[in-house]
Amino acid sequence: MLAAVCGVIAIAAFLAVAELGALLLGGAGSPLVAVGSAVIDLAPPAAKDLMVGLFGTGDKVALFVLMAVVTAAVSAGAGVLERARPPFGALVLAAGAVLALVAVTTRSGSGTWDGAPTVLGVAAAIVVLRVLLRHLRRWEAATAVPSASPRPAATERRTFLVWSTTTAVAAIVVGGASRAGTAAVQAAAAARRAVRLPRAATTAPAVPGGASLDVDGITPYVTPNADFYRIDTALRVPSVDPADWSLRIHGAVDREVELTWDELLALPLQEHMATLSCVSNEVGGDLIGNALWLGYPIRELLARAGVQDGADMVLSRSIDGFSAGTPLDVLQDEGTAALLAIGMNGEPLPAEHGFPVRMVVPGLFGYVSATKWVTELEVTRFADAQGYWTPRGWSERGPVKLESRIDTPRGGASVTAGQQVAVAGVAWQPHTGVKAVQVRIDDGSWQDATLADSVSADTWRQWVYRWTPDAGSHTIRVRAVSADGQVQTSVERPPAPNGATGWHTVHVSAG
Repeated sequence: MLAAVCGVIAIAAFLAVAELGALLLGGAGSPLVAVGSAVIDLAPPAAKDLMVGLFGTGDKVALFVLMAVVTAAVSAGAGVLERARPPFGALVLAAGAVLALVAVTTRSGSGTWDGAPTVLGVAAAIVVLRVLLRHLRRWEAATAVPSASPRPAATERRTFLVWSTTTAVAAIVVGGASRAGTAAVQAAAAARRAVRLPRAATTAPAVPGGASLDVDGITPYVTPNADFYRIDTALRVPSVDPADWSLRIHGAVDREVELTWDELLALPLQEHMATLSCVSNEVGGDLIGNALWLGYPIRELLARAGVQDGADMVLSRSIDGFSAGTPLDVLQDEGTAALLAIGMNGEPLPAEHGFPVRMVVPGLFGYVSATKWVTELEVTRFADAQGYWTPRGWSERGPVKLESRIDTPRGGASVTAGQQVAVAGVAWQPHTGVKAVQVRIDDGSWQDATLADSVSADTWRQWVYRWTPDAGSHTIRVRAVSADGQVQTSVERPPAPNGATGWHTVHVSAG
């Protein structure tokens, strides 16, 4: 009987670890949901009709209860089998996990790591089963032959009960909380899928064909959502139902403003193409991306609230506690497309990029402007408030610096001597723009690269330089010239406290 209890506790540990793993993966990879869905998909129509007839709209709850009963029975049997003939009980658990793994990995839209929670869960279950059975055997041995046991039977009994009870309670608490969290994530994902973005009142100009160069290895002009960099302070992506979202504008304003999701959708929205980058981006790094954003100008919301004299900063806050201090004059500037964004590349914001609403401010690093899951704008002063990163050693203001990057050839690459090579990449200084890119080979003079067409001063530009290398090792450097004539500095500085500088340099060999 107690061996059966050990088996049930082991399967509870499996579910707890697996559901926690699924939660950390953003709601993906839950074996409980995957197996339940597989049962529904594979069940014959007669069985489905029977469940609906017996339980009505409670058929899904009934299914999970039935799954729990079957799982408990199998795991209890595994505990008894492991007690009598190890390791066959553990093999039963492993076989069940394989079935769950198949259900998880064959679901539509499953990802590379979706099977990880199931693997970790079964490992935890086998460990728990063996540990509990080891304590059970010691208790039984001490009871059967007291003189042969180093500890009294009462002590062994207490040890077994402490281990089993503690493990069971921990599994129930962790598993229950994780399942609730995963359910919330999945509900938010369903809410996102239900969103239909309104048509923009002001559309962005079509991207001309000349904005993209036909060069292998160059970064695409528009960054796909799945490839867009993600840097934030959220350990777990917040799950926000748009129906529950609202934005509060307060502080040094004439009147507080509260905006709901439906009210935001009803406003005349604007499209704008903009390149965003992270202050942590190293020279030549990839913490940067370009996308088409849909949103409403923040300056219009600030005008509705009525900004009072003396204010010079807007402190935006996220639902997860992050905050950013953005210069007020940037947000009020008619020439800056600072948006309260709801769309990214033609679809609702992905959860990891701020769904349902985030800030987008061209020309500023994200740490002082790009608040995701934004819920609050407080009009204040730099002297009175600080964003999340400022007291941690980063500058209170963070304009994006003039930068350029070599995408191809990669550092350490081998190229063919005497054969033309396309040296290509991207250059940017959002809100100012780039008018030239220059390349230097070894210690030669700077040569002008060919630029792709400019779409907006707020986006990066692709560039290419055609080079025929001699045999040997070569060093390639790149620098950009901004639209206002500034030449990218060669001075090398780290990202802290306000952005890295220097020329991106790669070394290649030609043979």
